[in-house]
Amino acid sequence: MSRFAHVEAQGSALGILERALEAGRVASAYLFEGPSGVGKELTAIALAEAVLDTDAKASARVRAGAHPDVRIFRPRDEGMRNIQVTALREEILPVAQFAPFEAGAAFLIFPEADVSFPEHPPESANALLKTLEEPRPNVHFVLASERPDRLLPTIRSRCQRVRFGRLPADVLERILAAREVPEEARGPAVALADGRADRAIALAEGGAQALLDHALALDDVCATGSPGALTRAAEALAGTGAELPLVLDAFLVFSRDLAAVGLGLPDGALAFRHRAAIVRERAARTPPARAARRAELIRDALVALERNGNRQIVLDSLLFGARM
Repeated sequence: MSRFAHVEAQGSALGILERALEAGRVASAYLFEGPSGVGKELTAIALAEAVLDTDAKASARVRAGAHPDVRIFRPRDEGMRNIQVTALREEILPVAQFAPFEAGAAFLIFPEADVSFPEHPPESANALLKTLEEPRPNVHFVLASERPDRLLPTIRSRCQRVRFGRLPADVLERILAAREVPEEARGPAVALADGRADRAIALAEGGAQALLDHALALDDVCATGSPGALTRAAEALAGTGAELPLVLDAFLVFSRDLAAVGLGLPDGALAFRHRAAIVRERAARTPPARAARRAELIRDALVALERNGNRQIVLDSLLFGARM
């Protein structure tokens, strides 16, 4: 059985690694790039087990974080979660210098490399780069990143890049079912997960249905609301705190579904297909061009908020624009 059997829906990425294993040409450094929750860390650990040729007992040690030649270094809790250069030099680089300790090879895995080693500030990234430029035999690095553009270009150029894609809905459904998530909670969670298992699990356990209710309320106010109602809705949105991007994501997904219905797509093509009846009911009052325009406005608002735009101004502009 393949070492990667428990990694789902990543055929292209796994094919690259399988061929490297078969040829005995595993790279000294990989950059696994793609969304969180799609199997990058699972794949890195499985690759390490394959190269180390671990038996069941050794694999259990790897997965428990107890194997000296497979080290996982996550972002720090303090500050901006960056790994400071002193910690890198005192705790991480010595491993790279003296490993392997027990097996024939060693792996250093960084699950959120763009957080641990951002381009700004560059001190830790530059110290890591020097090690990547002069790799020791049989010492391998795996940097996993959701935003590889935040890494130094020179770090990216020293790694073999492997792209991981979003997970299809049926895989997310299966993951949630295995966790015994009730069927009625799985649909909204999968619809809003954006192909990410970590997000699907969090949503299923903490309020995916509430996010859909938010989207329905926003759809109502954009379809029928007065200027005063739109202003009040924008003020309420601005007060949702850290949940705001999730609420807007739900509104975006619902708006896309409205456009899809207007263009004649079947229920099975909808993200909220478990609520297809209400999507079709709402789509009857929203032309597909208007729904598509609304989705574009929501995307613009999310970008503006990520760039620290004024919440109230961004949300007023969104809702009043979506009403027209």
